[in-house]
Amino acid sequence: MKEKFIIESIELLKKMIATPSLSRQEDAVADLVMDELKKMNLKPNRFLNNIWIEKVADENLPTILLNSHIDTVKPTENWETDPFSAVEKNGALYGLGSNDAGGSLVSLLATFRYLAANEQNYNLIFAATAEEEVSGQNGIAALLPKLEIIDLAVVGEPTQMQMAVAEKGLMVIDGIVKGKSGHAARDEGDNAIYKALPIIEKIKNYQFEKVSPFLGAVKLTVTGIGAGTQHNVVPDKCTFMVDVRVNDCYSNQEVFEILSEEIDCELNPRSFRLNSSHIEENHPIVKRGKELGLTAFGSPTLSDQALIPFTSIKIGPGDSARSHTPNEFIKLEEIRNGVEVYVRLLEGLGVRG
Repeated sequence: MKEKFIIESIELLKKMIATPSLSRQEDAVADLVMDELKKMNLKPNRFLNNIWIEKVADENLPTILLNSHIDTVKPTENWETDPFSAVEKNGALYGLGSNDAGGSLVSLLATFRYLAANEQNYNLIFAATAEEEVSGQNGIAALLPKLEIIDLAVVGEPTQMQMAVAEKGLMVIDGIVKGKSGHAARDEGDNAIYKALPIIEKIKNYQFEKVSPFLGAVKLTVTGIGAGTQHNVVPDKCTFMVDVRVNDCYSNQEVFEILSEEIDCELNPRSFRLNSSHIEENHPIVKRGKELGLTAFGSPTLSDQALIPFTSIKIGPGDSARSHTPNEFIKLEEIRNGVEVYVRLLEGLGVRG
């Protein structure tokens, strides 16, 4: 039965690759997934471009969510094949979204079908969601209010089937330094660029006190700067943006409040919604993973975990280094192994300890 589910999942992935599914443009691939799940005699639900299936054995049991995403980034240049054609070669499947995160999604689907066909001590939900690559409002964040209370989420992303037990959050901050305009030929004005330089230098060197054992320090990177209107006018305003990767010792709000006290200029956060996450090392799924010889690590890259307000772990087949690159691929053996590891992690798992 498991082999049948794997074969059908791989065929679904091929069809998904051939169906463009850029973020916020997932209608066609959502239609495809709905149709294919129905052909598998499943009963999918849909809200916007999010699709889910539920296996509820007992409302008093805990619930596990198996989640990955159907959207992709835009294809980069230098593809040797059509990114929207599933090309099977040397045991691998090439195509946009094959690795990020099609391989994880179809492995979780096969796992759901296998586990749902057998008695478990938990309820199970499989969700294929939209807008992950842009952390959109109409993806997992829109779906979660429609689901049951979730005790644990398994988020499928390419981690080489190792356990990401922590994930950095993201916050973007816009800074504004104000000066006074004047003629550049005379000693006039108050140059906002010059005023911004020591502020940016302080951001570059600033160290937060708390360091995470899995995620390290909070990382601040100034990634853009703008000032000036013409060559002979002293600029009266300099703007800059900061990419902040927050570890699991802080919330985004806490990091912003600390920076607001330390940095002497106007700072404006774009959002606090993409927070860091972690799962306790004594959680049953982490303990089970370690028994299976899996490695626990901290992930610097963002996923739908940032929008999931309950306990979650990130794990999936494939390699993050292949994501968002030309000639993206997933090995078919990685999908098979992914299903095997997922099943061994989850079968009979006591979610509440």
